[in-house]
Amino acid sequence: MKNILVTGGCGFIGTNFIRYLLKESDFSGRIINVDKLTYAGNPENLFDVERDFPERYIFIKADICDRHDIKRIFDDYEIDTICHFAAESHVDRSIVRPDSFIQTNIVGTFNLLESAKSKQDQVQLFYHISTDEVFGSLGKDGVFTEETPYRPNSPYSASKAASDHLVRAYYKTYGLPVIISNCSNNYGPYQFPEKLIPLIILNAMEGKALPVYGDGRYVRDWLYVRDHCVAIWELIQNGERGSMYNIGGNNEVENINLVELICDTLDGFEKLKNNKSRRELITFVKDRPGHDRRYAIDFTKLKRELGWIPTESLETGIHKTIKWYLDNQEWVSRVRSGEYQSWIREHYDYADI
Repeated sequence: MKNILVTGGCGFIGTNFIRYLLKESDFSGRIINVDKLTYAGNPENLFDVERDFPERYIFIKADICDRHDIKRIFDDYEIDTICHFAAESHVDRSIVRPDSFIQTNIVGTFNLLESAKSKQDQVQLFYHISTDEVFGSLGKDGVFTEETPYRPNSPYSASKAASDHLVRAYYKTYGLPVIISNCSNNYGPYQFPEKLIPLIILNAMEGKALPVYGDGRYVRDWLYVRDHCVAIWELIQNGERGSMYNIGGNNEVENINLVELICDTLDGFEKLKNNKSRRELITFVKDRPGHDRRYAIDFTKLKRELGWIPTESLETGIHKTIKWYLDNQEWVSRVRSGEYQSWIREHYDYADI
């Protein structure tokens, strides 16, 4: 692998993956990061990477929905591996405006697949990052395996399910070498504050209300983002082509207990001015439509074939995440205020391809 195309590399997981690949892994080639720079894309996340790896990191501002631009990137940079993160991913936003999810998650994936198919003499792998939400909701018992039928319940998860099916179809129909991984909820550094964990951390830091949907008993499995990145790299190198893999954090917890853990951990870092427990800030709010009750992932296949297991417990991962947000208040301020977009224009002169 000499030229890895990373889509959505200025987003949360993409940022962490690029940082892991260039700073921690044994990868020695180039990364071509293609990102549209929507509200959740921030090249500031990779400022030091661009500075430290000028010959190995290339950023291109482009939209994966533009087939012409994507084709030119494949031509110009001799792409041999695709790691496809780019997606609209926020369930609440998909309920209000599903059209952008259909375009990015389905049409964008189709364009990438078409370009990869046209370069099958050089493309070694199309790696597609997906979600456990495609499987729908679990009851009190059971887990998602690679054999679980798809039953998406939101426009977001439906669009991701469709893109998964497209990727698999290009393997079966055209012989394109692919891997699909379905992961549980990620958290860690650089996550945009609309998601649960950073939202709760930042509100709790400021003594604001901590919104929890419904009765707070919704269950999710949480995966620290660096653990996810390690799994992806292992699969890129050694995963079976044409296969699906689940990636889980082995950290299944009710939302209310997660929020309480964040409150208690942050109280350990610094107390509120009134010396009250941050648990008193918890506020239950109206549930969202189609809210899946429980997710739980069985990653036995990945563990058996490649020996991967997550290294972070929920407690250690939350501690590291809170410390990162406390140590990066300037980043937080720019992102929450929207100033990061003007900061991008001021510090970068990226032209569309």
